[in-house]
Amino acid sequence: MDMSLEFQPGQIVSLNHGDTNLYAEVIQVVVSRQLCWVRPLVLVNFIPEPPHLTDLRDSSDLLWPVNLFRPALDTEVITILSQILAKETKSESDSAAKQQLHQFIHQVWQLYQEGLGAGD
Repeated sequence: MDMSLEFQPGQIVSLNHGDTNLYAEVIQVVVSRQLCWVRPLVLVNFIPEPPHLTDLRDSSDLLWPVNLFRPALDTEVITILSQILAKETKSESDSAAKQQLHQFIHQVWQLYQEGLGAGD
C-alpha cells in the first residue's frame, strides 16, 4: 500500500518542485480518490540563500493527488514554521502570497499532467 495514503490529519507534508517546497497540513486523505485535502502553510524557495518564505496560512485549501506529497521531516518543518510564526506582520500581501501559491501549483500540475500523458 502507498505510504502517502496513510497520512494523518494534522501531519505536515511537503510538495517539492525544483528549488521550491510547499509545506501544508493534512486535513483529510480521500482514499477512494487518492486525494489529499491540505491547508497550505508556507512556500519555501531555497534559492537564493537564505531561503525565501511565503506565509500561506490565509490561502485556500487544496485537494491534490496524494502521491505528490511526502511526509515533511520534523527537523525541516520546525525551523520554517518557527520563522513564519515569529513574524507578527507579514512581509508580503495576501494577494502576492496567493499569486505565488497559484503559480507554484500551476507549474506542478503541468508537470503532473505531462507525467500522466507519458504513460507514467
